[in-house]
Amino acid sequence: MPFNHNHHYHPLLLRQVPEGAKTALDVGCGTGLFARRLASGGLDVDAMDPAGDVLEVARALGSPGPGRITYRHEDVTRAALGTYDFISAIASIHHVPFETVTALWKALAPGGVLVILGLAKPRSVPELVKWEIVSPPLNLAARIAVAVGERLNGGRDPAPGPPVADWKMTMPQVRRESASLLPGRTVRTLFFWRYLLICRRD
Repeated sequence: MPFNHNHHYHPLLLRQVPEGAKTALDVGCGTGLFARRLASGGLDVDAMDPAGDVLEVARALGSPGPGRITYRHEDVTRAALGTYDFISAIASIHHVPFETVTALWKALAPGGVLVILGLAKPRSVPELVKWEIVSPPLNLAARIAVAVGERLNGGRDPAPGPPVADWKMTMPQVRRESASLLPGRTVRTLFFWRYLLICRRD
C-alpha cells in the first residue's frame, strides 16, 4: 500500500484549530485517524465519509475522548450540515465538485476555520517529469520507514485504504476558484502538488 503522505500534515492541520473550538466536521474521514486526533483534543466531531466499509473500521477503532465522534455515512454534497468551529477536508475535495467548499464555508460558526489539504495536478510536462523522477524514490523511502514502524509497533494496521480518485485542478485553478468562492482564504503550496487552503469565517 502506498505511504499516506497526508498523515505527515496532521500536526500542521491541528494547529489551525481556533482557540475555544468545541465542534468539528471531518470531511472524507476514512478510517477516522484525524477525527480521533480532533476528539483527543476535546472536540466533538462529525466524521463523514461515503464509504461504509472504512467507517465500519473507524467505529471499531473507537474514540480516545474526551470529545465524542459521530460517524456519518453520507456524501458531503448531499448532506445536511450543522454549524462547526472547525472543518477539515484531507485529500477529499478532489472527489467532489470544488464548489462544495462554499457549503463548507457556510457551515462555519463565526470565527470558525476551514482547512483543506488538497491535491493539484501538474500543469506542464516538466512538472510531470519531475514528479515521475523524484516521487518514486521518496515514496519507497517512506514505505520502508512505515514498514519498520509497523514492525516495531506490532504489525500492519488492518484498516482498508481510502478510495483513490484522480485530481483534475492545477494550482493556478485552485487559487483562482478558491478566490472566487471563499472570502479571505489563503493557499499555501506544500510538497509537490499538495496545497493547504485555510479560510476563517468572521
